Amino acid sequence: MSALIDELPVKITAIRRPKPVTAEALIDVQKARLVLEQIANKWSVLILTVLCTRPSRFNEIMRRLDGITHKALADALKRLERNGLIRREVLTMTTPVGVEYTITPLGNSLRQPFEALYAWSMTYGPELERAQDEYDRTRD
Repeated sequence: MSALIDELPVKITAIRRPKPVTAEALIDVQKARLVLEQIANKWSVLILTVLCTRPSRFNEIMRRLDGITHKALADALKRLERNGLIRREVLTMTTPVGVEYTITPLGNSLRQPFEALYAWSMTYGPELERAQDEYDRTRD
């Protein structure tokens, strides 16, 4: 039996262990997560995209974002205002008194990444749909 084993071609490779995750990397992930949780949900991205073009009132934002509920929009606007990404201004010169939302310079700094994400979605959206269809077909 040992003669047979000696004749088999054997390739010995070192066992690769995953590199340890450093504490610094975990800290960076935790920092990024806190920020991304504030801006990377679908409504925040879409609201900021709407406000990049022009200041808008609540109902106008709601009309432009098909499918958002009143509560979801109100919550998202409060969160974005709290994070300094938009500014809420009460318009006392209008009747009835209205509220307008404007993107801040900090919020506007997200314009380029959002435009890149939008361009990516337009380029690769059909590929994602194909992958989803293929996945669904193989799982049925």
